[in-house]
Amino acid sequence: MPLLLGVVVLILLLWAVNAFSKADPKQAARILRLIGGGAALIFAGFLALRGEIAVAIPIGAVGLGLLGWISLWPATFGGRTQKSPGQVSRVRSAFVEMELDHDSGALRGHILAGQYEGISLDALDPPTLIGLLGEIDDDSRQLLMSYLDRREPTWREHAERDAAGWERSSAAPSGKMTEEEAYQILGLQPGASAEEIGRAHRSLMKKLHPDQGGSTYLAARVNQAKDVLLRRHR
Repeated sequence: MPLLLGVVVLILLLWAVNAFSKADPKQAARILRLIGGGAALIFAGFLALRGEIAVAIPIGAVGLGLLGWISLWPATFGGRTQKSPGQVSRVRSAFVEMELDHDSGALRGHILAGQYEGISLDALDPPTLIGLLGEIDDDSRQLLMSYLDRREPTWREHAERDAAGWERSSAAPSGKMTEEEAYQILGLQPGASAEEIGRAHRSLMKKLHPDQGGSTYLAARVNQAKDVLLRRHR
């Protein structure tokens, strides 16, 4: 009997090595989890038969976790530590739409109207973008200036101040913000909880606060979005 069991184990090991060598990394990882999970469950069952329940239970739990039948970590822990990939905040005005990538902090956008409609801001050189500042509304101007501050930090030193006086425009957001706009600015789905709103606000302020080299206007928009959405929870 022991000899037969040894032969079976050897055959299984040879099969596992062969399968592992031919599989892609994802498939190989899955095979290892299945083997490890199955082995853990068998060992746990052996311990349980010997009466060592206190040891068998955690080993069995590990086996079930490797097989994907239970979660090894509480959901609350995963919720606190897992970061949503690809989360993007959007701020839109009459002339330009800006996007902030939450992971990288990259600021990008495109033109919504005029001769450059549909063109990415990255595709236009700074002199062209600076030339548009005197032709657009205040909200659009502030967004475009925020983009220029990120892309070309010294642009203000070399830009010619035109007669329109764009340099004196207000950094405060104008107009009433809708809930839909607020969700887009914070990069959240409708119905987000107060905790999610606060977490998104704190994350964005770290990237956009003027003290961190960010934009006064965008920071004000993020604060406004938070206030709009938190009214629903009061």
